[in-house]
Amino acid sequence: MAKPVILTVDDEPEVLNTIERDLRRRFGSEYRILKSGSGKEALQTVRELKRRNTAVALLLVDQRMPEMNGTDFLAGAVEIYPQAKKALLTAYSDTQAAVTSINELGLDYYLMKPWDPPEQELYPVLEDLLSDWAVTVRPPYDGVRVLGTLWSSGSHAMKDFLSRNQIPYQWLDVEKDEEGRRLLEALKGRQSLPVAVFPDGEALSGPSMTDLAEKCGLRTKPSRPFYDLIIVGGGPAGLAAAVYGGSEGLRTVLVEKQATGGQAGTSSMIENYLGFPKGLSGSDLARRATTQARRFGVEILISEVVGVRAEDSYRHVRTSDGSELSCHALLISTGLSLRTLNIPGVERLVGAGVYYGAALTEAVHYKGQDVVVVGGANSAGQGAMFFSRYARRVYLCIRGDSIEGGMSSYLVDQIRATENIQLMLETQVVGARGDSRLESVLLNNEKAGKSEELAASAMFIFIGAAAHTDMLDDLLERDPKGFILTGRDIILENRRSWKLDRDPFPMETNVPGIFAAGDVRHQSVKRVAAAVGEGAVAVALIHQYLKSV
Repeated sequence: MAKPVILTVDDEPEVLNTIERDLRRRFGSEYRILKSGSGKEALQTVRELKRRNTAVALLLVDQRMPEMNGTDFLAGAVEIYPQAKKALLTAYSDTQAAVTSINELGLDYYLMKPWDPPEQELYPVLEDLLSDWAVTVRPPYDGVRVLGTLWSSGSHAMKDFLSRNQIPYQWLDVEKDEEGRRLLEALKGRQSLPVAVFPDGEALSGPSMTDLAEKCGLRTKPSRPFYDLIIVGGGPAGLAAAVYGGSEGLRTVLVEKQATGGQAGTSSMIENYLGFPKGLSGSDLARRATTQARRFGVEILISEVVGVRAEDSYRHVRTSDGSELSCHALLISTGLSLRTLNIPGVERLVGAGVYYGAALTEAVHYKGQDVVVVGGANSAGQGAMFFSRYARRVYLCIRGDSIEGGMSSYLVDQIRATENIQLMLETQVVGARGDSRLESVLLNNEKAGKSEELAASAMFIFIGAAAHTDMLDDLLERDPKGFILTGRDIILENRRSWKLDRDPFPMETNVPGIFAAGDVRHQSVKRVAAAVGEGAVAVALIHQYLKSV
């Protein structure tokens, strides 16, 4: 944590240097001593300190300065640092200004010039002021701060990105938090929300996820042009392949669009994963696996793959920034993309009360309110259980006539035992209403001939997913739903698409050297453990392929 600041301001260089020397002699070990030769310059310094989230303990200011006197400076500074102690250096004739400052600005003390000897006239006063400040002011947060509004899709996207990449941040709602408004004031000229403010004072206004990743220290560019193995997609299958590929000596890079963990990474609690009898969150699983992969030398890039091609025995991947990576073997583990709910009112309220997936970063904002969860599979059940810790009531809307049809037994039992979860079977969401935020959800039970408008502050949607294979164009054989065909399925579906004398390996696609694992693969078992297993098996098969290259 950086030292708190004592800022002294005086337009006379000799006086300024003298008081800086005296302050440094007594307080330099515990405080950072800064000086400024004018009120305007000092106000810029105060704004910069606010951007860096540096604590300011004391403002020691001369009253008589040209352009901006001491009281005018303090009037501007206390808007940014209201808890900083304020002391005025005055001549005898300035006492009325000091009295006025006490009444109007909350001035803590005024000192008459000269202050010699400082051991008697300066230090005792300032020590008392600094002691009071230290016991009443909480140390500032020294990480990333996010400024925005709760009902903003951009703010939600930024928070979700930081959270899923395990980057700690402080959320400041500029409509509710006085601290957020002060910081926004200090960021004059950069007021397009959301804004990410970093410890070095740099602020990114509405950044792309790539720019945000780079500033947070995440890798977005590869260290080399060629690898033994490129993995596209950082869900459980991709992470497992990365761990085994790296541990077995393959030069491996994993390319992930947003954050490792995939859909599983957004799960609030996975309770049926082998070896974790108390369960673990998706974010915890992603964090552990990511750390493990990096330990084995795997590069993890935050970048979007937009194209894949094959040339002779080499496989090439093109990213959204125009870069191209090459490899001997390529693994596609892109998983699934969430399906959207195409009904009136939903699209314009995404991020403003309507969320796809668990949106764990938003749950605390709905404490004591009513929320709707849409979906009948495990992800919806896990989401309902998680939100029940915060919400007054959770309405779980399922199109089918039974909750048992799509959920694991343990989840069904938990939901039925949770008093503030209300099951709404055979119910479809047909609309969402609200001006700047979600206010109500329109429901329809066709079998019962019943329609109703349900007041709700948030709606979390889990209605299934589709294969995420858009970047493949026509390179790989896929089933009608877009899932990648591998192994024996290629021979059964289109024997002519396989050009080699040998049969394809079990997870190999119609292009030799390109493999698929996890949920994106045709007829895969949609379970975390199955995806992890496929990722590990894929690396074993890739080793066999590499022997022939």
